Amino acid sequence: MSTIDAWVVPIAKQAMVRQQVDLGPLGAEEVEVQVENCGLCHSDLSMLNNEWGGARYPAILGHEAIGTVVDVGAAAKGIKVGQRVGIGWTASSCMHCRPCLSGDQHLCARAQPTIVGHRGGFASRVRSHWAWAIPLPEGLPAADAGPLLCGGITVFNPLAMYAKPTYRVGVVGIGGLGHMGVKFAAAYGCEVTAFTSSENKFDEARSFGAHHVVATRDPAGLRKIAGSLDLLITTTNVPLDWNLMIGALAPKGRLHILGAVLEPIPVVAMSLIMQQRTISASPTGSPVAIATMLEFAARHQVAPTTEHYPMSQINEAFERLRAGKARYRIVLDADF
Repeated sequence: MSTIDAWVVPIAKQAMVRQQVDLGPLGAEEVEVQVENCGLCHSDLSMLNNEWGGARYPAILGHEAIGTVVDVGAAAKGIKVGQRVGIGWTASSCMHCRPCLSGDQHLCARAQPTIVGHRGGFASRVRSHWAWAIPLPEGLPAADAGPLLCGGITVFNPLAMYAKPTYRVGVVGIGGLGHMGVKFAAAYGCEVTAFTSSENKFDEARSFGAHHVVATRDPAGLRKIAGSLDLLITTTNVPLDWNLMIGALAPKGRLHILGAVLEPIPVVAMSLIMQQRTISASPTGSPVAIATMLEFAARHQVAPTTEHYPMSQINEAFERLRAGKARYRIVLDADF
């Protein structure tokens, strides 16, 4: 099927309208997925508003799509019609550059984002390269799995790369990203400290698995944990007191940045040098990393906390996200 129904952003900052869109012929290495539901990520809102530049309109957003494979290209491998899969931030990569051949396909310079110059998951169907259609493991509730494909892998990757079960891990920001970070870190076996500016989230943060909760607006509280964290993951997109954040790190501790902070981050070199601390960052993850994360989530029953809307109420759902009222991820259920 080349003609689909989709919710289209005509131009930046405008409400989405339902339209029919012709996808053209299916590529030889592509798969086509009947969308069942799709998570609404803050990155979708950023792209709708063109906050980062580079957005292309008209746009079909949505990059946390769950659905059933309905067609496969002649050269597609390992994916079958009828299989339930997920498609996240990346829809394809070149598969022949050094990062791709090294297993870091998400770092490919020619990686194709699902919602930039490509039709995303707020539609009846969505396509991707076969390698980026990730099969869902048994035991993972499909209706709530969408946010794992972007937010989930984003917070899981630094844990997989840098954490040990014996680590003391901090997560800054208990929102769409951070609440999953707390859940994954707790399931990983770490001692978890949640940082939030909202005191009404203290109890929820503990329910997600946090052993300790610290108010980010309380410098005295931050100073009490100075030098204690092996890994501190920041998920917010607002400036922080970076000196206090770095000061919370233990010797050889790591500050890992996930939130898309647009302002420069000031760093005092000696605060890193004398304690051999590190600052790093990462985007999402490779297909194997995403599959590994989904398997971990199924094994440990880690799932995002979600609110569901019918996709026909997509503009209302975006307004709820824009107002900061989502608790904690919104999922849109296809109702075409």
